[in-house]
Parts: sequence; structure tokens; C-alpha cells
Amino acid sequence: MLYTRHLSLELRCCAFSTHPTQRPRALRASSAEQDGRGKVFVAGAAGNTGKRIVKELLASGYKVRAGVRDLAAGSNILPADGNMEIVQADVTEGAEKLAAVIGNVESVVCATGFRRSLDFFAPWKVDNFGTVNLVDACKRNNIRKFVLISSILVNGAAMGQVLNPAYVFLNALGLTLIAKLQAENYVRKSGINYTIIRPGGLTNNPPSGNIVMTQEDTLYEGSISRDAVASVAVKALQCPEASYKVVEIVSRFDAPRKSIQELFAAIK
Repeated sequence: MLYTRHLSLELRCCAFSTHPTQRPRALRASSAEQDGRGKVFVAGAAGNTGKRIVKELLASGYKVRAGVRDLAAGSNILPADGNMEIVQADVTEGAEKLAAVIGNVESVVCATGFRRSLDFFAPWKVDNFGTVNLVDACKRNNIRKFVLISSILVNGAAMGQVLNPAYVFLNALGLTLIAKLQAENYVRKSGINYTIIRPGGLTNNPPSGNIVMTQEDTLYEGSISRDAVASVAVKALQCPEASYKVVEIVSRFDAPRKSIQELFAAIK
């Protein structure tokens, strides 16, 4: 099934660039800066989706604190930019340490994902407990906005999609979708202004077609470019219409062209 093939892409390890033109100076956790206005912390910044979110944030005029597990690898993957710093951040290491790394920023975007391994509990360590740690760190730091990149079909059982090949495949990898759903529920109860974005199968191709955005527990198939997901994530920081919403997104050629703000506004 097309969706299964695309969605499985997000479970692969991050591809490391072999042609870095210039490496940004990698930094360990720094003290909070004087002004956090307009600065965004991205968890999972070196991932296939996270690095695109960083790029979109920089292009939109934000300052970025890019959280990566491996500083050397992150320096190879992310672009050199005076408005970005790279910090070592592992969401599995607890809220207190994360809070120190996040520092004085305005918003946080979570684009983490577990690495496939023999550890059956890896999805829970990253996609559930890791997200919970990140939310708790945000509460400690009085973060204004939290954007979570999740997945369609996280609530597939309630949708009657337990036999959907994508639902079966991803949950076979350590109950991945169930772990994500539990993390979503924690975000929703946190009291932080949130936007949860559930994309369809993620592709590394340039955006094609137009974005379709629906309310939660609606889509069960379809794919979307990671670049388009990054655009939606950044707009979620800017649009009041995105506040306290869970949305699902795919791309379709037959969909009408609308601005992302219009799409958010249409979700009740």
C-alpha cells in the first residue's frame, strides 16, 4: 500500500550530508539568553523532518536552538547560520536536563522519532516518555507554544482501522502509534498552547499537489512532503487559528489551493 511505504520512511535513520560546506559551531547547553522572543527550540533537529523545520524557521526570520543527540553529526547535517545554535539534547534524559538545554525560548517544536533497533521499547522511550519529558521541560521554562509532529492513524483502533496495513506495520515496531497517541494526550492536558500535526506518509520529495487539512481521526491514507510538513509546523507558531488543535495533513492534486492559515481556521 502506498501509504505504508511512505510512512515507513520516517522510521529510517537520519541521512548524513557528505558535502558540508561550512560547519556551524556546535554548542552544549548554554545559559538562558537575555531575550527569548522569536527563538524556537527544535527537538530532533537533525532528523529528516526536523532539519527541514529548522530551515523553514530560519527562512521565516526566527532564531533557532537546534537540539540534536549527536553534536558532530548535527553540525554536518544542519546549515551554517548566524541565527542558529546547535545544542546536545536527548529527550530520554529527563525534564530537568532538557529544561537547561532549551533555555529561554518562546516556542518548542518536537520532531523526534525513534531509531529502529532491537529494542522493542525504543518507541516508548522516545515517542512517548521523551515527549512527556519535553513537555515537562516546557512547563518549567514557561514556554508559550508547543508544536508536536505526530502521525495519522495514531488513533486507528478508534477509527476502525486496526487492519490497516500501516497501522499494523507501525505498531509491530514497538506499538509506535500507541506510544505517539499517549504522548499526544499528555500534550493536550499540559495547559500549554499546543498544535499537534498528524502528517500522512512522509516523503523526501519536493511538495506536490495542495495540502489537505482535516480534523483529528479522519485520514487513514495518503502522503505528504516533509517540506510541506515543515511549512505547516512553522505556520502553527504564527497563526492564532492553530491554537489548541489536532490536525491531520496529506497532499492531493485535486485539492483546492488554500493558505495554511485558512486551513487552520477551517478546523473547529
